Amino acid sequence: MEEIKEKLLKIFKNVFDDEFLVVSPNASSKDIPGWDSLAHIRLMLNIQESFKLNFSAAEIDEIENYGQILELILKSEIKNND
Repeated sequence: MEEIKEKLLKIFKNVFDDEFLVVSPNASSKDIPGWDSLAHIRLMLNIQESFKLNFSAAEIDEIENYGQILELILKSEIKNND
């Protein structure tokens, strides 16, 4: 799980162009400058590509914070390994 968190943090830093970005499980668009609807799509596309996952439009739309993204990745990886 730590490897996933590190990889996810790297994606956040890249998408939001902030190498010093620190995110908590509850970090949302209110906490991260530049996290608007366009950045949200870029973030989710980067996550899907990096983790080799596919999320539905509904899943992407429901995401409100870092913790939910992490949970979605973990759930998707478990599903893919079954």
